[in-house]
Amino acid sequence: MIESLYAVLEKNALITAFLFVGVLVWFSYEISARLTRGQLHGSAIAITLGLVLAYFGGQVKGGTQGIADFSLLAGVGVMGGAMFRDFAIVATAFGADLSALRQAGVVGAISVVVGVVLSFTVGAIVAVSFGYTDPVSISTIGAGAATYIVGPVTGTALGADSGVIALSVAAGLTKSVLVMVGTPLIAPRIGLNNPHAALIYGGLMGTTSGVAGGLAATDPKLVPYGAMTATFYTGVGCLLAPSVLYLLVRAIF
Repeated sequence: MIESLYAVLEKNALITAFLFVGVLVWFSYEISARLTRGQLHGSAIAITLGLVLAYFGGQVKGGTQGIADFSLLAGVGVMGGAMFRDFAIVATAFGADLSALRQAGVVGAISVVVGVVLSFTVGAIVAVSFGYTDPVSISTIGAGAATYIVGPVTGTALGADSGVIALSVAAGLTKSVLVMVGTPLIAPRIGLNNPHAALIYGGLMGTTSGVAGGLAATDPKLVPYGAMTATFYTGVGCLLAPSVLYLLVRAIF
């Protein structure tokens, strides 16, 4: 009977993935309610547990897909892929109130540019502190600090080494995870409780998946607004990092 159940679950990998993630989220919210009294949001716990399980899967299987390397949970790789992520982001955009988007106005636009430049600058400083001196590597890692999408786009455009591009992806993923986990913790302290604030926050942080996950843990109604400006952030980063920002780095170094 167990073998038959295993075969059915393995055959319907995507449905199994939804079931697995649902149980994980339920368990995380139970931990949040019983152990932290809601101080640490269940979504943040779920994200952390997901990372731990991904590491465990990589260590046990020695693959590159984390827990999706287990045949029973292969559907997690599809569920967590770019297709479902982008579909979710686009879907949330339909819940946005256009009047609230207009209210962001110039402030929202400025937040996107400031967010890109600030993240790029921090990433570039870290790259220099670790001994990188060529403008291409510095710009690629700086772009990765913006998002893990802007980094590879910039590195490919500038002809960076594959190792440097991999570092830029790692920097972007680290930022995304920190934003996911940290957003519900700092939201009450920075007044992140309305669409206008979410628009500015998404523009400053920029990592679409991180902002969407963090806002979902804070207040699901804020997700469309943060995701909207975060998406623009990625586009602006892909334009500025390999052009204007790279030329500035080249002029300095």
